Amino acid sequence: MKREELIAQIFKKESFLCVGLDPDIKKIPKHLLELEDPIFEFNKAIIDATKDLAVSYKPNLAFYEAHGVEGWIALKKTIEYIPEDLLVIADAKRGDIGNTSELYARAFFEDLKADAVTVAPYMGHDSVLPFTGFEGKWVILLALTSNKGALDFQFLDVNSQNQPLFEKVLKKSQSWGNDENMMYVVGATQAKMLTHIREIVPNHFLLIPGVGAQGGSLSDVCQYGMNKDVGLLVNSSRGIIYAGDGLDFAEKAREQALKLQLAMKEELAKLK
Repeated sequence: MKREELIAQIFKKESFLCVGLDPDIKKIPKHLLELEDPIFEFNKAIIDATKDLAVSYKPNLAFYEAHGVEGWIALKKTIEYIPEDLLVIADAKRGDIGNTSELYARAFFEDLKADAVTVAPYMGHDSVLPFTGFEGKWVILLALTSNKGALDFQFLDVNSQNQPLFEKVLKKSQSWGNDENMMYVVGATQAKMLTHIREIVPNHFLLIPGVGAQGGSLSDVCQYGMNKDVGLLVNSSRGIIYAGDGLDFAEKAREQALKLQLAMKEELAKLK
């Protein structure tokens, strides 16, 4: 999916919602466990209930890989079921050098047909560049995450120059891609850092996890991180997909997605 297509979807739907498809077999409604492929059936119901409200879906690979071959099959079926005009993000957090990254890229872009993949930049440019050579595909670099462990490395001063490591990642990676094929992950709980991040990457899309269950504020994210093209994909996983655990789980998921979409609509109106 090209940048202009994503932007068009955002303004058409008045939404920049990304729904995280993290199907934990221990949490999905029990009546689905009787079906042949409960993971896919769960995802299918969530997609049906939210596809008019979302512009993107983000399957987290761990929730599929944990089930071996059957999980991978469920993942492929899920991606094939997502409407073609929505951005599919394979949340894989891969990052290795040379031909290994090339094979990861082929797995996600050619086999799974995902539009984007999350990548850890710790090993540098040769772990990222193989993902950037696919037309219409995106690499989403981990920049500033919302977990407690982010403090372990991401804020370390680089070369005693008052430059935290995450800032170095943002600046250095500008030579690896552009705003047509590269996004960045910035956790919603780091919302006040977005003003500074926007000074470094004013035009890139930012994937923002952590709104909802992790306590991030949508209004803060928009205040500090939105640009003229919106430039945001705000992800909610648990807050939507586990809103209910009964026969009406999909309806409950839609209710939560709709709340977020309506709040996003209000934020988009401020751009006009």
